[in-house]
Amino acid sequence: MNLTLYVERDSIIHKIDPITKLIYCLVAASVPYIISEHMFTFFLMLISIALLFIGKVFRKMIPLYLLSMFIFITIVIIQGIFHPDNVTPLISFGPVTFFKEGLMLALLLILRIINMISAFGVLILTTQVDDLIQSLVKKGMSPRVGYMIGSVLQIIPHMSSMVSTISDAQRSRGLETEGKLSTRIKAFFPLIGPVIMNSLIATKERAIALELRGFNSRRKKTFLQDDKEFLFGKPCQLILILFFIGMIIWRILQ
Repeated sequence: MNLTLYVERDSIIHKIDPITKLIYCLVAASVPYIISEHMFTFFLMLISIALLFIGKVFRKMIPLYLLSMFIFITIVIIQGIFHPDNVTPLISFGPVTFFKEGLMLALLLILRIINMISAFGVLILTTQVDDLIQSLVKKGMSPRVGYMIGSVLQIIPHMSSMVSTISDAQRSRGLETEGKLSTRIKAFFPLIGPVIMNSLIATKERAIALELRGFNSRRKKTFLQDDKEFLFGKPCQLILILFFIGMIIWRILQ
């Protein structure tokens, strides 16, 4: 059972070490907030989307893009109509007027969000959580912080799997979980109780298992797996860090 969002594919993106992808994710997501240019943000977004295609995981991102459409529409409406810097009317629909300044800002915000989602998608969909956590711990991060990050990354697929299992069990007992909206609402409460209880039990069992394995021991930790070395990992990390520093300097000098 896969309790992560990782998608197994045979691609060069999957072979890149987790630290390099993490640095790329952080740089790609943060630089558009340093350089607030539409074309620059659009270019970074295209790079992240291209990496998703190279990693053969772009299809997995489509539902997330579609779910974000509501946020995009809300941004366009709020910024296009109500932004305080709106001066130049651009489009009118009856009494409602969209202004150029607000729409341009909305476009920039949408590009930033898509770029951020795509960059994190490159990391999460092509990287095993265990490999990422192990690499960070080896770099000096606290194992407790590593466990917390791993739990956060696994909580969505874990809850989804649990809901699916409990829903099947409830359906086998005669509970109707599909059909009209009213039927689904009635099935929600018998479903959410076992989900919460199972989550609490799983958390307790995981804590006991960690204690039994000496998680809080002060002795030097050993690792079961060796790091996955990528030939161009160090040069890529250096380029990304220098690029980030360069963008900060560029912003200061503007």
